Amino acid sequence: MARRGAGTPLLPQLSLLLLLHLGGTLGCASVTVRPPIVPLGSVVTASCTIQRELCRGLEQDKVRIRWMLDNKLVAGSQHQGPGGTEVSNLTLPRFNHTHARLWCCVEWNGTKQRLSMAEIRAGYPPAKPLNLSCALNLSDYGLTCQWEPGTDSHLPTSVVLKCTGKPHPLPEGPRAHCSACCRSRGQAVTGCTPRGGHSRCTVPRRLLQLYRQMEIWVSASNALGTAESEHLHIDPMDVAKLDPPTLQSIQSIPYQTDCIALAWDAAWGTEHMELQCELRYRAPEDPAWALVTGIIGRAGTAQRCGFLFGTQYHFQMRCRRNSASALAYWSEWSPGRNYTTHEKAPTGKLDAWWGAQLAGTGGRLEVQLRWKAPRQREANGRVLGYRVTLSPRRRGRDPPTLCNTTHTQCNFSVPAGTRRVYLSAYNSAGEAAPTEVSLLERKGQPLAGLRAVPGGEHSLWVHWEAPLAPVVAYVLEWQRVTAEPGRCSACWQMERDGAATAALIQDGIEPFQRYNVSLYPLYEDTVGVPIHTTAYSQQKAPSHAPKLHLKRISKSEAELCWEPLPVEMQNGFITSYTIFWANSITNGSSATVNPSLSSFVIRGLKPSTLYKVHIMASTAAGSTNGTSLTLVTRVLDDTEIQFLFLTLGLVFVALMVLLICFQKNERMKEQLWPSVPDPANSSLGKWVPAAVPQEPLQVLATREPGPAAISTVTVLEGEPGKQPGKEQPALPAALPALPRPYVRQEGPGEPVQYARVGAAGYRGQRLLPEPGPRFYENLRGGGGGAGDWGFLEEPPATFPLLQGLRIGGAEELHECRAD
Repeated sequence: MARRGAGTPLLPQLSLLLLLHLGGTLGCASVTVRPPIVPLGSVVTASCTIQRELCRGLEQDKVRIRWMLDNKLVAGSQHQGPGGTEVSNLTLPRFNHTHARLWCCVEWNGTKQRLSMAEIRAGYPPAKPLNLSCALNLSDYGLTCQWEPGTDSHLPTSVVLKCTGKPHPLPEGPRAHCSACCRSRGQAVTGCTPRGGHSRCTVPRRLLQLYRQMEIWVSASNALGTAESEHLHIDPMDVAKLDPPTLQSIQSIPYQTDCIALAWDAAWGTEHMELQCELRYRAPEDPAWALVTGIIGRAGTAQRCGFLFGTQYHFQMRCRRNSASALAYWSEWSPGRNYTTHEKAPTGKLDAWWGAQLAGTGGRLEVQLRWKAPRQREANGRVLGYRVTLSPRRRGRDPPTLCNTTHTQCNFSVPAGTRRVYLSAYNSAGEAAPTEVSLLERKGQPLAGLRAVPGGEHSLWVHWEAPLAPVVAYVLEWQRVTAEPGRCSACWQMERDGAATAALIQDGIEPFQRYNVSLYPLYEDTVGVPIHTTAYSQQKAPSHAPKLHLKRISKSEAELCWEPLPVEMQNGFITSYTIFWANSITNGSSATVNPSLSSFVIRGLKPSTLYKVHIMASTAAGSTNGTSLTLVTRVLDDTEIQFLFLTLGLVFVALMVLLICFQKNERMKEQLWPSVPDPANSSLGKWVPAAVPQEPLQVLATREPGPAAISTVTVLEGEPGKQPGKEQPALPAALPALPRPYVRQEGPGEPVQYARVGAAGYRGQRLLPEPGPRFYENLRGGGGGAGDWGFLEEPPATFPLLQGLRIGGAEELHECRAD
């Protein structure tokens, strides 16, 4: 039920769409655009008229007209027109589309139904065609013209090539590629229309007037205007492009050995024309063609002189009508033809350079002779070899030959004192006059200055200061600097101009490579001492940076070192090294190092800190960074570590010495750990009288604060006849308690004073000869708690001793101390 209810409204919609479509076909609505083609950006107006009686289904409903430009809704105005029509007007103030469709729609049941449509185009007037040119093909005598169409107008454009001249009778039948446009006053305007959007077309022979002036132009038209190219006034034969001529033969003229004679024929179909031709030729090593002009005629021969001997040349020829205008076309160049001139014996002098040194034994001179191959103009053919002799060749006599080679260098030995040798080149036609080579000593005046600068990617300019003495010539040598030494035998040249102060080196120069350049001045009777310089023809950043190594490190410094880059990797002169270092806390620092150094000390580092260091190598053309080196500074320097270990060692040694001394020295042990005498065995215990003064025993309160004090000192006088150290008979055990002569105060760290009383010279813990009073043995039991002590106890050794006292003229030594 739901599905049926949802589908019910579709029926009237479909019915209305069908009726509107049928009605629209019968003229239900019409759209008018004024104008339908406009310039881009112009105003466009349109109107839509709907007739209700023709649009079945809309008779009773209110009609709402809507406009759509392609798929975009645009607003218009609506009003009621005559005869019950509904009219809507639309104005587009700036139409910027090259092509668009404008729809007139009605709004019904929430949807927009399209009733009628009009197309609008916009663009520009056609552009003027440019660079019109024409050429006549003699194979079919059709005139082919081409041009440049100019900018696109965005509108359908008609292009026609037009031409006028004296009318020709036209054959019956259709005109292929041609349309007759009009005839006016005895002149016919003909032409052709290009096909497929091309900018060229061909006017057939029947529409042309040969050997007469014709006017030719291109016309382009669209709805917004017409444009024409420049008009050409030409004779079609003037623009005829001929076929190339044919080279028949080439040969040397016997008596004029540097001249040749060339025979040629005109192309087929041009035998009746007077032709103007050009000849060109060149040798394989020549950079450009040599051109021979002014060859006039229908066919025949041409002569040319100035050719090199024994040289292969390549020849070509082209022609055009002799009476042609400046617009005439040359034919294509003919197929090439090669010819080698005959040879002649070499001429000229050879540039030679030498090095000589005395052999170890035999008194002979070892010579290395080098020379430059003759130029083609002097070689007069292919050089077969070179000969070195000790004397020039005379008629009927061949001098001794030192060297006969096909190379441009030779090593040989001559007797010491030989000052000259002779060098000559030969080919199949003969041998050249010998060149005298003087073996001069190299001890002349050197030049004042020498420098080399880049002359290009593969060349160097060398400049020098001329010496005061007259110079015959200069010799330049250059060698590529490599890690493995080598020698280039051809890397030299001679400058025969003695007044020259500069020379260009072009042989064997490569970019990014270092060269050592040497210059020798050649004087009349000696060779000057050479001067040297180095140069690059082109520089760039180094290929690699040096690898850093840690040489030394402390808590505030780090010494780095590196190996210089190989010269092949430098790619230029190293201008500086830059060291960069940084830790994870502070910003990075850097320092520039002279390129002559290979080590650097970083100062001001923090102890026990991790740093990352890298090096950058720089040339005048760029820089390259190296890999990073990680290092950690020390906590202490080497001197501080040595001082610490030395101090600890000294302390340990001192402690060991003291310990040994303590163990071996009884006197020191007695001073530091004195022996405390036993009170029970002291003489005082034996000298206690039977009657004790009536003085109560004073016992201090337990743990009474304050320093211990001696309240009473009792001096006992010895009995006559008794000697100290003799044992006395024991006293009765039931004696009354005696006052304590020494009192101590308990408490940790409390000092106790005690006296030493004794006779002079009496020291130590020696037992007295007489036994002490017995009642001293139990003196402790008379009272006092666990902290009390008696004479039988051994007091601690930490209390200070009282100094000796002199009482009643008798001296006695007592060592006592309280606990």
